[in-house]
Amino acid sequence: MKPNRTSPEIIADIFFGQIVLVWARWFFIGAAIVLALLGTATPAELTGMLLVALVLMAINGFIHARYLMEKPANRWLLLAASLLDVVMILGLILGWRGGTGLRSQFFIFFYPLLFAFALVFPPRLAVAYTALVVGLYALVGIALDPAAALGLSGVQTLGMRLITLAAMGGLGAYYYRAQRAARPA
Repeated sequence: MKPNRTSPEIIADIFFGQIVLVWARWFFIGAAIVLALLGTATPAELTGMLLVALVLMAINGFIHARYLMEKPANRWLLLAASLLDVVMILGLILGWRGGTGLRSQFFIFFYPLLFAFALVFPPRLAVAYTALVVGLYALVGIALDPAAALGLSGVQTLGMRLITLAAMGGLGAYYYRAQRAARPA
């Protein structure tokens, strides 16, 4: 029997799984801080990056504290935080002076966040989130430098990145289903 949206199983999956999202976000925040410290050229850039990191730390700290107090965040708060992660990473890809679009290496931050999301949420939602991330990344990659993105090298690069990003969401969803199937009835 397939559980409904508010089944105790889904609530338990979100409660016990949200720590995966929290730790994936802590690693993202830590890496963003290191990049801010190493890659900014002016005090204004550093201040801006650290303010963004502080906002992310506050949100993630709130979610982590709720988990530690055994008052889990609900699925809507986790979804909102996950969408904020996407916005922040796309902001790095769009605006970092070291390279934008396909020249930006910040797409790698999507991998742990996609996998963590797919481990926590039901596969349908994980697939939709993965499709959103893949679609937005493709759109940003093509929009910022259409000539490079649509050349042979750019198409290969973009194609490989999109496939591997989709695979991360797919692997997490597969693992979620495998763990759900292994539970005693």
